[in-house]
Amino acid sequence: MMSDMTAKDVLALMKKEDVKIVDFRFMDFPGMQQHFSVPASQVDEDIFTEGLGFDGSSIRGWQAINESDMLVIPQPQTAFIDPFMEIKTIVMTCNIGDPITGENYTRDPRNIARKAVEYLKSSGIGDTCFIGPEAEFFVFDDVRFDQNEHSGFYFLDSTEGRWNSGKDEKPNLGYKPRYKEGYFPVPPSDALQDLRSEMVVLMEQVGLTVEAHHHEVATGGQCEIDLQFAPLLEMADAMTKYKYVIKNTARKHNKTVTFMPKPLFMDNGSGMHTHLSIWKNGKNLFYGDGYAGLSQMALYAIGGILKHAPALLAITNPTTNSYKRLVPGYEAPVNLAYSSRNRSAAVRIPMYSTSEKSKRFEFRCPDPSSNPYLGFSAMLMAAIDGIENKIDPGKPLDRNIYDLKPEEAAGVPKTPGSLRAALEALAADHEFLLRGDVFTKDVIETWIEYKMESEVMALDLRPHPHEFMLYYDI
Repeated sequence: MMSDMTAKDVLALMKKEDVKIVDFRFMDFPGMQQHFSVPASQVDEDIFTEGLGFDGSSIRGWQAINESDMLVIPQPQTAFIDPFMEIKTIVMTCNIGDPITGENYTRDPRNIARKAVEYLKSSGIGDTCFIGPEAEFFVFDDVRFDQNEHSGFYFLDSTEGRWNSGKDEKPNLGYKPRYKEGYFPVPPSDALQDLRSEMVVLMEQVGLTVEAHHHEVATGGQCEIDLQFAPLLEMADAMTKYKYVIKNTARKHNKTVTFMPKPLFMDNGSGMHTHLSIWKNGKNLFYGDGYAGLSQMALYAIGGILKHAPALLAITNPTTNSYKRLVPGYEAPVNLAYSSRNRSAAVRIPMYSTSEKSKRFEFRCPDPSSNPYLGFSAMLMAAIDGIENKIDPGKPLDRNIYDLKPEEAAGVPKTPGSLRAALEALAADHEFLLRGDVFTKDVIETWIEYKMESEVMALDLRPHPHEFMLYYDI
């Protein structure tokens, strides 16, 4: 997925393609890509080592105003020609550096992912962590929202939405997936086949390897496009390209995409089931003769994921909206257990993957609102902790959770019920993330403070429309 292009190769490509603009991109702390551009005439080989200066004080969660100067250092292996820009533009993902010390910036999410990969190697456990995310998203035709001192609302619409089955569309043709039945009827019920196919073609054009695409369970335009698994850092880079291509392809067709986990009430939310395996010298260390074909190492890794899951979710499910998805009854993985079949378990072992090459486990809690550099890194650190400390994952949960007796069900730990609860869990349990200086104390403290102040408390302060339904006439 990642190319082996060098700085010289990028400069040669720019000349060959008559590139006019070079776009430098990087990830902010919460997980939104940022960028600035320079004329191609200003780019030479020195930029790839010396970088370019910019003001980091306006980037969410980053530098204070009195220490705002930072460097972007473009990574040539990430270069691609932007398929959406009219002016020929080449794009590169950048590392972030301190212009005074020359050191990598600790709050740069890509730097954290690089350190996680190095920590895996230094631990002696393995040399590669493969990640395979399955990100879901909604394609809408209209979105409006506002919040001020005296009003607040949101409005979503989709020509596919079941709620439009009675609308006079002059004419209404009636092919609208029923609630929870969007998985996966053929067109015309699936009205987004061509749009997803265009997204896939463009993804391949910019160097991504796509395995499949399909409509998802919810009505109103829920979709999934799956990338082939890749090493952790490459996959985090790929997910930034993935979101960019999806959003801009939709916009080209006057549609809008959201990776928000739960935009629709009473229908399925969008998750990002994430497959993980650890390899060494080309050998999959998770393949074995234990439960569901897993090795003892893999089971210990699952033990680490389950033990640290409440804290992990503060990073892999980092929005207040994330916890509107993690509720029983919508295929949501709310049970902190593992299983080869039970889709409500937080960790599942796919049973269609029986070969040594494909053996892995799937952490089903994460959602696509997460910063992929931070989320994948945190998962790996939890898995390493499980392996190093031989954390027993307990017995698998292979029975239907809804068939368990109340006392049995009560014994199965559950995911946190809110972002506040997950952040409190992270505050109490983050030593495993600090090993190898992968996540620093400053990163953890800044993450918790930013999320609490900017999101949890911001939502707590605002009246909700449904509160008027419940309480206005008291």
